[in-house]
Amino acid sequence: MTFNDIFKESWLSISGNKIRSFLTVLGIVIGVMAVVIMVAVGETVQKQITDQFSSLGTGTIIIRAGAAQTGGVRSGNRQTLTIDDAEYIGKLPDVAAVSPVQMSGAQAVYGNKNWSTSMTGVYPGYTTVQNIEIEKGSFFDDTAVRNASTYAVIGPTTAEELGLPDNPIGTVIRVQNTPFVVIGVTKAKGDSAMGSQDDMILIPITTLKKRLSGSRFPNAVQMISLKLYSDADNNLVIEQITALLRNRHKLKDADADDFQIMDMKQVMETMNTVTGYMKMLLIAIAAVSLLVGAIGIMNMMLVSVAERTREIGIRKAIGARERQIIIQFLSESILISFIGSMAGLIIGVGLSQGVGRLWLGYNVPFSMWPVILSVSVAVIVGLASGVVPALKAAKLNPIDSLRHE
Repeated sequence: MTFNDIFKESWLSISGNKIRSFLTVLGIVIGVMAVVIMVAVGETVQKQITDQFSSLGTGTIIIRAGAAQTGGVRSGNRQTLTIDDAEYIGKLPDVAAVSPVQMSGAQAVYGNKNWSTSMTGVYPGYTTVQNIEIEKGSFFDDTAVRNASTYAVIGPTTAEELGLPDNPIGTVIRVQNTPFVVIGVTKAKGDSAMGSQDDMILIPITTLKKRLSGSRFPNAVQMISLKLYSDADNNLVIEQITALLRNRHKLKDADADDFQIMDMKQVMETMNTVTGYMKMLLIAIAAVSLLVGAIGIMNMMLVSVAERTREIGIRKAIGARERQIIIQFLSESILISFIGSMAGLIIGVGLSQGVGRLWLGYNVPFSMWPVILSVSVAVIVGLASGVVPALKAAKLNPIDSLRHE
């Protein structure tokens, strides 16, 4: 028998029992569709998380004040980092830019509008550390930091919510009754690992400390952010920063660090590992549907063997070999699996792309894995679920088969 003959025989057998074949195919469709959607969900989540952290870059290091959790009790929120610490860290050879960071909530007012946003005191180097680009105007310089000038650079969301003019440069807004001159507006960037980059007000850190916060520790900061050169060794720099801060804070060998260093490169690697495991878990859960579908095919083929016992006997009586009988039943099983797999692939890709892009507004990544998976499932599931019925059909005694009613 040629391939064309085998295909025709298989199709005639499948189409002869339309309802049973449809239900069997439906099991494979649901299984493959579930796997494709779970793969899409896992890759979308992984991409979203990666994009959040990659906006900072792998050369970004964040140092937070306070010790890490010990025995469930955090000794943080201590004023352990200072502006001077940031200055010394900036002198390390592998540090491209550094900025002390102090954040606080703020109620910005312009005209008859007010908006709750984030007020962040920084150095000019913060633009390099956070990859911030200026769309209109400019950023404040070191002179503004030294003079504690009341200059402000705002995000586009803040400008929109306050109802500022299209070109707000030179506009005066008020924060805690302190007037600030808007000298720049950042480009829209969206959310990142550090929060929204579009809804914020950036001012010189000295201005925040002296004019707004009224802290008892005017030199203390919440964190220090820095960007390394592209060829820098992150681990080596972290060791240098640790030694520098421990020496400046006069910590003894037995004392724990009173700061926390977060390497964005390590964070990204950890997050990729976690999301990878999550994706595998989702696929494993969806694969249960494929197992159920495979059992459905095997059940259908066993019923088909029982119904076609006399046909098998006639085939054997006129010279059909066991190998041909096996090929015939395996081809039927694979054809059912192939139809279900392709339909499941198309529906799964269509649903994941449609729901992701049109409903949720996410750019769902498309990879070749679902296609490869579907073709593999069509062959493997078809063979695995059809081999037992095929062998059973091939081993039937032709005489007994001819007597079968």
